[in-house]
Amino acid sequence: MAAGRQRRAKADTFTARCKKRWHRARVGLRKSAVDYFRGDGSDWIAFAGLLLAVPLLAAMTLFDSVWWSPATLVLPIVAGGLLLRPASLLGLYAAAATALIVESVWLGPYTEGPSRVTPGVVLVVAACGFFGLLTAQFRSRVGVPWRRGGTMLFDLRERIRVQSKLPKLPKGWHHEMALRPAGGQSFSGDFVVAARTNGGRTLEVVLTDVSGKGMDAGSRALLLSGAFGGLLGSLPPHAFLPAANGYLLRQDWEEGFATSIHLVLDLDSGDYELYSAGHPPGLQLSAGSGRWEEKAAEGPLLGVYDGAQFDPVKGSLRPGDVLMLFTDGLVETAERDIVEGIDRLTGEADRYVPGGFHGAAWHLIEAVAKDVNDDRALLLICRETPTTR
Repeated sequence: MAAGRQRRAKADTFTARCKKRWHRARVGLRKSAVDYFRGDGSDWIAFAGLLLAVPLLAAMTLFDSVWWSPATLVLPIVAGGLLLRPASLLGLYAAAATALIVESVWLGPYTEGPSRVTPGVVLVVAACGFFGLLTAQFRSRVGVPWRRGGTMLFDLRERIRVQSKLPKLPKGWHHEMALRPAGGQSFSGDFVVAARTNGGRTLEVVLTDVSGKGMDAGSRALLLSGAFGGLLGSLPPHAFLPAANGYLLRQDWEEGFATSIHLVLDLDSGDYELYSAGHPPGLQLSAGSGRWEEKAAEGPLLGVYDGAQFDPVKGSLRPGDVLMLFTDGLVETAERDIVEGIDRLTGEADRYVPGGFHGAAWHLIEAVAKDVNDDRALLLICRETPTTR
């Protein structure tokens, strides 16, 4: 008991109490900083800092107006447009306007020499304040502060990437996918959803091309990829595209159509069915003949009319065979039609036949459609021979 009393006495010392208070203060400050970055906290810290910066800059201008121009007041105004809410921003503008009035009175009329508060300075400060207020009001309407906006876009991109990840295949199979958005953007109207169903014996892959491209189609692609991922494996293969078509029709988008191709592959036998909704045909390389064969299924675009029928085409992948699925951005441009694009794609793909198709998807897009201003996606499914494993 004496040892316990000694420990309690040490814990109640002045030094121990200071350490506890310092720890609580650090934790609280860190939590406030995290909440502020996420947009969940108040903006009073940024408002107080910027409000103090206004008289500081004004004082430096009065001290030496050559090095510290009256136009330096645009710095806290621009920062406030990015950091503050509209109500706080108006308070900052009032402080900046007061500082300009004080500077103009102290420095004298602008006609008496340089480094005065000229009408041009007032116009620049007012213009920056106007655009900052527009930006703040837009963020307020959207409900996403700028600090959280970039994080949300990053999270959106990562969710699309994770949803497009292909499941691991058993020994003897190889797959890879490459996706290149239009204009070097991070968001694409092309996406893939895939799952192993039927106890893992069947691979189902859906490659979809949403109308539009890049950022314009990215939000719709995210919505559809989530919906299609939920439908895949929950319905029989023949019912997937009709259900996807009905879902797209219910959205009632102005640009509501999409093309899609649905592969159902038996990983034990290599037999497959290919369903298409207005999508470019799949291409199969036969290891025996060394020729590419088009696998074109029948079906209309998704989201065009209700009650659409989707008839599959069947095939089989033998050891050494390759199945290639792609979107139209890879083979069709304003300068060439789809037939010419497919010929060029298969010609480039023939170069990878001797050594296998490992790493070929990205290189094929680079070789065939590097500078195309459209979303491009390419999926390769290879059944390997014992010599290539």
